[in-house]
Amino acid sequence: MGLHTITLNLPDQLYRRLQQTAQSMRRPLNEVLIRAVEIGSPPTWDDVPSSYQVELAALDRLDDDSLWQIARARQTEAELSRYVALLERNAEQTISSAEQVELETLRESADLFMLKKAQAVALLHWRGHAIPPSERL
Repeated sequence: MGLHTITLNLPDQLYRRLQQTAQSMRRPLNEVLIRAVEIGSPPTWDDVPSSYQVELAALDRLDDDSLWQIARARQTEAELSRYVALLERNAEQTISSAEQVELETLRESADLFMLKKAQAVALLHWRGHAIPPSERL
């Protein structure tokens, strides 16, 4: 990983606070600053399976209205019903191979749907929006 040097002008109060934090942690100020930037950075998608990363990365470029649409989206009743029915058939071991493929496809779709919702909410929160409890996952 490469390192880059930057010059950053900090207000006195913030500088003192960060320096006091570094002293109390017995860590270099540089480490405290890097951690503060990491925590304050937009949420990452590095921990999700690679098959989903491209779609999650694309959310970073969306405007707030588009993110709100994703955050408020709901799966259809038909999708949920079919998924539950296939899960039951799978549990009973009465599922066909074609239904098994359909179940896997629906599971991957549901996973991506929820990951996109979660990422949209996290991005909106990071951008300074208050997230009502009804929108939280």
